[in-house]
Amino acid sequence: MKRGTDFLGSEVAIMAGAMSWVSERNLVSAMSNAGGFGVIACGAMSPELLDAEIAATKALTVKPFGVNLITMHPMLNDLIDVCAKHGVGHVVLAGGLPPGGAIERIKGSDAKVICFPPTLAFAKKLVRSGVDALVIEGMEAGGHIGPVSTSVLAQEILPAVATELPVFVAGGIGRGEAMAGYLEMGAAGVQLGTRFVCATECIAHPNFKKAFIRASARDAIASVQIDPRLPVIPVRALKNAAGELFTAKQREVAQALDEGRVAMMEAQLQIEHYWAGALRRAVIDGDVEHGSVMAGQSVGMVTKEEPLAEILRSLVDEGAHALERRSGG
Repeated sequence: MKRGTDFLGSEVAIMAGAMSWVSERNLVSAMSNAGGFGVIACGAMSPELLDAEIAATKALTVKPFGVNLITMHPMLNDLIDVCAKHGVGHVVLAGGLPPGGAIERIKGSDAKVICFPPTLAFAKKLVRSGVDALVIEGMEAGGHIGPVSTSVLAQEILPAVATELPVFVAGGIGRGEAMAGYLEMGAAGVQLGTRFVCATECIAHPNFKKAFIRASARDAIASVQIDPRLPVIPVRALKNAAGELFTAKQREVAQALDEGRVAMMEAQLQIEHYWAGALRRAVIDGDVEHGSVMAGQSVGMVTKEEPLAEILRSLVDEGAHALERRSGG
């Protein structure tokens, strides 16, 4: 884990995954203050909103934290400049291959670039592009997911690139024993999201947290794409009426596309905007039936609300005891 802590500047190499509406100043600063590494979820924020969020986070912690930017954001370069203005040391690019010049622009401010490769070939391409670290995230994770499990991605990618740069593993991790296993495989650290939603410091609505505490792994299901013309990235969330509403939304947009009332780009944007609104309804407003309760399959290991420092301590203790048992200590 030392390689990960040296890279992040944190006490333990555990990153808090960027979750829209959840990973804001309070959770991010609490994570970094507790010795982990918090990451602001920029999502669809404007440069002005991100500027304010970074400033507010810096007012709550002097420890390092990162910012997650979506590569398809129309104002990506402006968001990168906001991060540079504040001296953000780590920028995480999510949502596909970074557009031309983005990596260089980030590194120009002496910040580290972290990216998500969905395949080994993609990982090698990112290494050649000059990224500083990778996060490999399996389909067990919450939110937007790929088709391959964490364990398979780790076995495929870690031996090939972990000697070249730090690699963090994410998706379905809920206990320290799993973290220890990935460290033994060559990971520099891990990233968790679902496990931190019920932290006391998290601003998510009490209804949202209760839904996590009551849920089991099989309740966190992936959305279904009903029209091949609408390339919807699957989203893992707790089963509720919102899933059915999303299916209906896809049918509505597909029909509008058939009738020529919307262009393809507009149709795809309508789908993405649906998720943004549905997530806010659940996280902020507490409508866990009609909003999107994005959660990973590790949700069954979330059993109570507790301070973030306690969650981190449990993860580290579980990992340390696992390693001691394996070494015969």
